[in-house]
Amino acid sequence: MNNATFQLLRWVLVETSHPGNIGSAARALKTMGFSDLHLINPKIKGIAKEAEAIALASGAVDILESSQESSSLATAVQGCSLVIGLTSRDREFGPPALDWETARALIQETIMGHGKVALLFGPERTGLDNDHLALCTHRAWLDANPVYPSLNLAQAIMVCAYTLREALNKVTEGSNPKLMPNREEMADFADPAAIAAMLEHWREGLEEIGYLDPANPKKLMPRLQALFARSRLHKEEIDLLRGIAKQMLLRK
Repeated sequence: MNNATFQLLRWVLVETSHPGNIGSAARALKTMGFSDLHLINPKIKGIAKEAEAIALASGAVDILESSQESSSLATAVQGCSLVIGLTSRDREFGPPALDWETARALIQETIMGHGKVALLFGPERTGLDNDHLALCTHRAWLDANPVYPSLNLAQAIMVCAYTLREALNKVTEGSNPKLMPNREEMADFADPAAIAAMLEHWREGLEEIGYLDPANPKKLMPRLQALFARSRLHKEEIDLLRGIAKQMLLRK
């Protein structure tokens, strides 16, 4: 797997509590050839510089030093046409759910089409919440012992990194030429941040025309969010939907 290929995969750790998990994650990524690490709202500011993180990185300090810490998850996934949140919990709403084998094949297709991919991992204690998943195109789970399916954060990252390295190496070696989607099509998918902004525009428009009662919204917006997540919207479709929302607001 060449450097240009694995740079298309972004690893996003959300609200991580323990510096040791950051260090162990960095070590797992470097071992498997990945490096693009983003830290969103860690519980300790500058968590990658903590002594425990550096100690457990064990030779992967360069991954810690190049990691990007930010308060904005939307910014971290911007430009990514495929964003997969790793979670073992089932949800009533949210993006479509995939087993890891299916998710891995979708990641292969996206990367071979030169699309950017982000993998999201949530806080150690609670995992990704619905607000985090709102910025995902899909959610995925790792097949584990149903009696005890809980993986440590760094363990989950290592499982994903190892299996992705194995799968991407096979593709780049030409063993599966069918996984070569149209590059223009892959690049034209809207990123989740653009979809979230469109949904906010629609919320304002639906309130304006009286279809959505802000005092009693029920589950309208989560249902719309799930609907659009299943659709894999393109950029031009986002423009179309925002145009509709604009017309709703012009009815003032």
